[in-house]
Order: sequence, then C-alpha cells, then structure tokens
Amino acid sequence: MRISTDFELPTPTEMSAIDRAAVAEGIPFETLMERAGGAVADVVIRQAPVGAPILVLAGPGNNGGDAFVAARHLLEAGHPVSLLDLSGGQGTGAAAEARAAYTGPEVGAEDEFLDRAEVIVDGLFGGGLARDVTGVFADVIARLNRRHREVVAIDMPSGVDGATGLVRGIAIEARRTVTFQRRRPGHLLLPGRDFCGEVTVADLGMSDTAVGSALCQTFVNTPALWRDARPMLALAGHKYDRGHAVVVSGPMTATGAARMAAGAALRTGAGLVTVASPSEALLVNANHLTAVMLVRADGAEGIAEALADPRRNVVCLGPGLPADDETRAKVRAACASGASTVIDAGGLSAFAGDAAGLAAAIGPKGAVLTPHAGEFSRVFGKGLVDEAGRLEAARRAAVDVGAVVVLKGPDTVIAAPDGRAAITENAPPWLATAGAGDVLAGMITAFIAQGVPLFEAAAMGVWLHGDLAQRVGPALIATDLIANLRTARAAFDHV
Repeated sequence: MRISTDFELPTPTEMSAIDRAAVAEGIPFETLMERAGGAVADVVIRQAPVGAPILVLAGPGNNGGDAFVAARHLLEAGHPVSLLDLSGGQGTGAAAEARAAYTGPEVGAEDEFLDRAEVIVDGLFGGGLARDVTGVFADVIARLNRRHREVVAIDMPSGVDGATGLVRGIAIEARRTVTFQRRRPGHLLLPGRDFCGEVTVADLGMSDTAVGSALCQTFVNTPALWRDARPMLALAGHKYDRGHAVVVSGPMTATGAARMAAGAALRTGAGLVTVASPSEALLVNANHLTAVMLVRADGAEGIAEALADPRRNVVCLGPGLPADDETRAKVRAACASGASTVIDAGGLSAFAGDAAGLAAAIGPKGAVLTPHAGEFSRVFGKGLVDEAGRLEAARRAAVDVGAVVVLKGPDTVIAAPDGRAAITENAPPWLATAGAGDVLAGMITAFIAQGVPLFEAAAMGVWLHGDLAQRVGPALIATDLIANLRTARAAFDHV
C-alpha cells in the first residue's frame, strides 16, 4: 500500500468527482473499491492482536462496499471476522458485488458480539454524511463508544462531516482512520479531527490529473503550498528591500502587545520596524525599544501621518488597542493609506456587529484579519461557525469583507476572498497562551513587508508560528516565541 502525502484537501463532493475522473481514465470503480477495502484490511491486520475478534460495520453506499471488501480480505487472511450489515440491501454496482463476495459470519445489531469484539472496522458512513445519525446507526455507535477498543474508520469516522469536521448528532470514536488518495477537510478540522485518531492516506493509483480535475481550493497549510513565495535575500540588498513595518501601540497601560508584534516582525525579517505610539505611551515604549524604532502618532490623523512615507509599506494595528470609535478611525486611516494592513484584536472588536463597516474600511485593496473565535463571532455573528463550520465560516467572512481571514485555533483556517483556504495542523496545544496572537500578527506583517502576497504571507506566518512553538516546547510564554525566532526563521528558509 502506497501512502499519499499531497496537500490538497478535497471535500467529499470533490472526491466523488476525482473518482469519476479516475474511472474515465481507465481504472474500473470495482478496482478502486477493491484497493480501498484491501488498504483498510492491511491496516487492521497490522494493528489487531493475534486472534482478536473483529467486527466489521457496513452501511449503505460505497463506504459499505469498502467495508465488505475489507471483511472479505480479513476473512481470507484467517482472522475471526463477523459482519454487521446495516446497508439495508441498498448497495448497487460495485458495493452489491462486494457484498455478495463476502461469505463469512454475520451478526445483528443486538448481538452480544458487539460487546465482545476487540477490533471494530467502521464502514457505516463515509465523509459525505451531511445529516444527523439516527435510529439503529446511532444506537450501534453509542453502544460501541462505551468500550475503549481499537476502532479503524473507513474514510471518516461515521457521524463526522468530511467537509466541515462537524459531528452530525453522534460519531464513532476511532483510533485510526484510513482514507483514500487525499485527506478531507474534516480530518483536520475540529471536532472531527479528535474523532479520527491517526490518519493513513492510502494511494489508490489515481493520477494527479484526476485529482486536479476537481479544482480543489482547500489545502493543508504546509510549505509545499507557499514554498516558492518565500522571501529571499539578495546579496546586494538593503534593509528597505525587506520593507518597513509599522505597528500601532495601545495606550500607556496596554503597550506590551504592540511591542511583541513589533519584535516578532523584526525577527521574522522585516528590514525596519517602527512602533507608532500615542503621546501618553511614548516614554513607556521608549524605555523598552532598541532595534525597533518609535514615532509619535496621536489618533487617526497621527496614523495617517506616520504612513505617509511610502517606504512604510505595511501596518499592523489592533494588539493592545481598545474596541472603541477611535480605534475604528485608526483602522480606516490605516486602510486608506498606501500600506498593506494587518488587523488584529481590538482593531477587529471595534467593528463588533458591523462586518459591513469593516468591509467599507478595508476597501478594494484587501487586508489580513487575524481573529480568534471570540473576535470572529463579535464581528461576523455567533452562529456562523456553529452553523457552517470553521472552514466555510472563514470563507464567507473573507468574501464579505474582501480580506484574508485567519481564523485562529488549533486548526487555524486561512481563507482568501478568491476561495482558496488552508488548514493548519502543526500548532501544539501550549501555543494557547496570552500574547501568542500578537506575535503571530507581527510575523504575518513581516512577510507582507518583504513582498509576499497576503494569502501566502498569512499561511507562512501561521505555519512558522506553529513550528516555532513546537521548537520552544511546553510552558512557553509569548516572549519565548520571539526569543527563539532566530533559529526557527533560519530553518524556515530551507523547509
């Protein structure tokens, strides 16, 4: 079994189109199903203790067909297998043929074998499920979840929506998931990711042309996605070639966030970084800054004046700023300048309940927004993520305001107005600490300063942020990220 490592994340609908393209290229669908079921059986054989009783669950559709094939392979390999067929005889074509080919033991939904089986192969539903699991299916899943045992899910744990990662009523808790050709968004998005366990991607022999025919717009946030857009130093270059970033400071009692963003921007490669500070905070900021420069900037007029120099090509504002009318005015001034804009924290919360106002402020040139879940809900509505899932919610927001949206979390989503989206999987749990988001905003700002397009700059910053946190390790605080950026940033140039 070959393992695929490509970074496209087709939705279940797009994966069906890829299946059809592979069939059109000459691979019979029966062959694809045979390879899929065989790959599942291979994983089970490697993981199952010798002699462990195995229960294979088969539901309607092609996922059930894969389960029938896996059950046959396990039986032929000499394993004690029993089949629970909940397909209701709905299988057609390849799935019906696979059902007919299995001749081993079978059990019913009430059979005691469900409690005795040590290994479960879950083929009830695939990733295309978009309705709640009910009836006998829900009863079986609930019964199986009560005991801690080895569950290998086919394609996606039953009950998890492969497009959104949302749980449809109830979902089976898998230790391993075997999917095919490419992962789906639901393998990376929470809460679905927690139900998948370790994910194996089996290569069914489909061509890159077949995969490309789906025109997938969702990707794993991995260096392969943006490697060619990384900024490279020229031997004869100078600091202004690497851009001049401006970070707007909060009032006297809230200056640290801006300084962390500024320090991160400088360490990530911006040629120059200036903190634009209100008069009341000048002395506080001056007492802490050395390599980062400082300029007075009072109110929206001060921001506009600070950005009048065209060499100051990107501005980050929001860290440490209050969510008030003055901050709204500063955001409008920043977006009206010639500089690219990164809006975080208070810069977003100042537009609570007013996504249209934020869109008007951003205008046609775009921006990067870096909300955590709370800030996102304040601006775009509390129910959007619950209703649509994080990926679709970020996409809708990106279109609505004409900006790249970085919806932060353990499964950070980066969405562009043109439909592209990337999902991040390298963020460790200890990255959830005060100030880490300010550091991220500064890192993204630095990549924009160096000429990287907005979507790629956001994706790079998020990936490097996760990689950096992994290098630092548990118990980190935000300033540890900046202190260790030199090593991580150097390695970034070679990933």
